[in-house]
Amino acid sequence: MAPMVPLPALALVALVALVAPGLGVAPGCDRPAHLWCSSPEIAVACQVENHCPNLPRPAAAPVELSLYYESLCPACREFLVLKLFPTWLLLPSEMLNITLVPYGNAQERNVSGKWDFQCQHGPEECLGNMIEACLMHEAKNFSTYFPIIFCLESGSSVTKNLEACLQIYAPELDRGRIAACVQGDTGMALMHQNAQLTEALDPPHQFVPWIVINGKHTDELQAQAEASLLGLVCHLYQGEKPEVCGSSKAPKIPLGCRR
Repeated sequence: MAPMVPLPALALVALVALVAPGLGVAPGCDRPAHLWCSSPEIAVACQVENHCPNLPRPAAAPVELSLYYESLCPACREFLVLKLFPTWLLLPSEMLNITLVPYGNAQERNVSGKWDFQCQHGPEECLGNMIEACLMHEAKNFSTYFPIIFCLESGSSVTKNLEACLQIYAPELDRGRIAACVQGDTGMALMHQNAQLTEALDPPHQFVPWIVINGKHTDELQAQAEASLLGLVCHLYQGEKPEVCGSSKAPKIPLGCRR
């Protein structure tokens, strides 16, 4: 009976056969074959990185999503509540980075050195936009303020439920600081900043919600995000995907709030 060859030796023979036909060695590879998979640097030099499954992989970049919206637009609220927030909950934090820009189809003008805003759905929407901008400014951490914004947008009143939403999701936040921001120069400055970000969009936004994925907006990306945001993020992410990733069908979202 022929002696058995240890499995590691067989694996090494297979690796050599795969990447070095005729026992040739990649230029720049000065290590013996049994060390080719010992580090990412050696694997690259020996051109075997695709054949070394146990090597640590570089972290994949997250999918970047920016949502340009206004606080009282029905389609914006529906996308944020039914698509964006559930997708964020389902995916690991390293897969998706979200930027929220509450401003939408508002208009700003400088009146005697102070900014004045007119919003598509009236003064209450301007107040809602500013509350959410100030909340983000004070909370700083996305995982802190996004559940509160979800609570506001999914509730009966964006402008009247801040106290209740804070009590549920972030009782540690200073309500007084948020109120001072809304009523003072900081809130105005934040809204002006959001106006500039919105006006700088390329292509210019035609409606809200306006969705930008990895720095780009196209009709196709917008339609895919509205139809199945989870499926789109899973498709675009280049790293190891969690089990939740897969095809996802969803009801159509109503047409956005046009300018």
